[in-house]
Amino acid sequence: MKKFPPASCLALLVISIASAQAAEPAIDTETGKNNLQEVVVTASLAPVQLQQTGNAIHVISARDIEVSGAAVVSDLLRDVPGIAINRSGPLGSTTQLRMRGAEGNHVLVLVDGVEVNDGAQADEFNWAHMSSAGIERIEVVRGAQSALWGSDAVAGVINIITRQADEPFQAQVFSEGGSHGTNHTGFTVGASAGTAHINLSGSHLSSDGDNISRSGSEDDGYRNSTLNLNAGWRPLDNLGLSLTARQTEGENEFDGIDDLITGLPEDGDHESDFRQRFVRAQADLSLLDNRWQHRVALAVSRHNNENYTDGATTGSNAARKKQYSYLTSFSWDEQTQRLSLLLERETEDFRQRGPILFGDPNQNQSRETDSVALEYRVALWDRLTLGASLRHDDNSEFQNAYTRRFDASYRIPASATRFRASWGTAVKNPTFSERFGFYTNFIGNPDLRPEKSTSWDVGVDQSLFDDRLMLGLTYFRARLENEINGFVYDPDHLAFTAENVSGNSDRQGVELTFDASLTPTLSLNGSYTYTDATEPDSDGRDVDELRRPRHLGSTTLNWQVAERLNIVLNAQYNGHQDDQYFPPWPQPSTRVELDDYTLVNLSAQYQASNSLTIYTRLENLLDEDYEEVFGYETLGFGAMVGVRYSFTQ
Repeated sequence: MKKFPPASCLALLVISIASAQAAEPAIDTETGKNNLQEVVVTASLAPVQLQQTGNAIHVISARDIEVSGAAVVSDLLRDVPGIAINRSGPLGSTTQLRMRGAEGNHVLVLVDGVEVNDGAQADEFNWAHMSSAGIERIEVVRGAQSALWGSDAVAGVINIITRQADEPFQAQVFSEGGSHGTNHTGFTVGASAGTAHINLSGSHLSSDGDNISRSGSEDDGYRNSTLNLNAGWRPLDNLGLSLTARQTEGENEFDGIDDLITGLPEDGDHESDFRQRFVRAQADLSLLDNRWQHRVALAVSRHNNENYTDGATTGSNAARKKQYSYLTSFSWDEQTQRLSLLLERETEDFRQRGPILFGDPNQNQSRETDSVALEYRVALWDRLTLGASLRHDDNSEFQNAYTRRFDASYRIPASATRFRASWGTAVKNPTFSERFGFYTNFIGNPDLRPEKSTSWDVGVDQSLFDDRLMLGLTYFRARLENEINGFVYDPDHLAFTAENVSGNSDRQGVELTFDASLTPTLSLNGSYTYTDATEPDSDGRDVDELRRPRHLGSTTLNWQVAERLNIVLNAQYNGHQDDQYFPPWPQPSTRVELDDYTLVNLSAQYQASNSLTIYTRLENLLDEDYEEVFGYETLGFGAMVGVRYSFTQ
């Protein structure tokens, strides 16, 4: 029998149910009106209006980022419907994101259009290291997107778009500090002059941290330095050139596992150094009065990870992905119809290094993928919009893959109602680690098959009270075949390996959302998500998938107290969830249940002058004691105070 949300979750639902379909934001803070004309770039091969796509989309704006005070993007994404976050310790610890009950590597992450999933870390993006500084907006598209984006986009896509200069000269510096020895300092400087623009931003985030393990007193610190460039030039009216680049590097300390007694984290001198580099160069050409668009791009992402214990190297891995793409879109019939074609070549490289003990982990692997994607979109009667896309992937390691997607959006202007639906197939190729990884107790399986998914969702959005209230309801369902289990014991090698699981894994649920402008100075938004994600166990019985809470809730109250003072109160509920405990050998692994928890955060901004802002952020206001990963402690109450100075000309 399925349980219903506990009282704390229902309380959140009563006062919220979030702005999943909101754009920047859904309720304009100045006019109190809805921004339904928002254009998104991630839900289609070419930009499309939010109201003309059947996908479930959430947009986080620059204003949302600023008033939240969040230092890292993962804290912003906790308020997005359908998303669950798990961080294994304090700031800088490994952070996983799961969307609609899918795996962490089933979500494709883009930074300015560069695919940044780490091929050396199971194709997941480690959200621990994504600072919020210098980010202009974040687009979250939920549902299968492989027909547009290929492997990894099984459950959705998250596109992080960095800031672009739009003034002759603009600059900003900020600095904040607070609990746990945390400091966050950064700058932005940019200029725009007619045909050219350039923006450079940087930030440094450091923390003394806290103890990750349940016992002991050693603090696990963190350091992160990020530099971001966004530049463009338009030498002709119909020709644009752009370059974006981002580098992040630093280190985080962590506790290793006690393999002999508890099987849980224990104090130890462990450190991981990381470096990420993302670059994209692009040329855009427009012909025939903007009806025929062309885009040529080169994108490269690099990840390097090195681990140390007591100062000695224990291993390293690295990955590089390089993509060459050509995209052309042609519109006709007064731009109510559009056909887009994408040609893409992708190369991926993987490197692993480590000491030779019971085997040799040192290796280099690579693979190539040639892809063709076709999308057709048509708008009928100014109410109905239909989209269909098909993609073919020719991979050097696996069988050819075909993925499809359809979406529809239908508006009823008289009642301000919009119905939407989407259906799609998706594929997730086995990771380098799953196929070839070699660790202390893991041996890869080169014979793995790609995972395949079929999913669909239907939803309705309703605007009320002269567009001051937006309600949203979405039902989603997905089925996954050939799911890869990376914790299968291989008695022949006395180690774990990865295998495709027989049977299907099912995910279904409901996302409820609303965004309300209560008064000209008070707005309220929030969300509730119910997720039922199951997989077959070794006996063929359906069991809940790990780290997928059935109930998630969030609410945010934004109050413009006075012309210069703004206060934001945020509450997040995370329901009970299962995790896996691996005691010392030869004891078998067991399932454990992590308690539910509610986090309350408060941020305030005071604009002392047109240029100077003073702000504070109080995190985990109620000092909740909780774990998001079994055995890994999280931070209690924390406070930050900062100043921000901005200048434009």
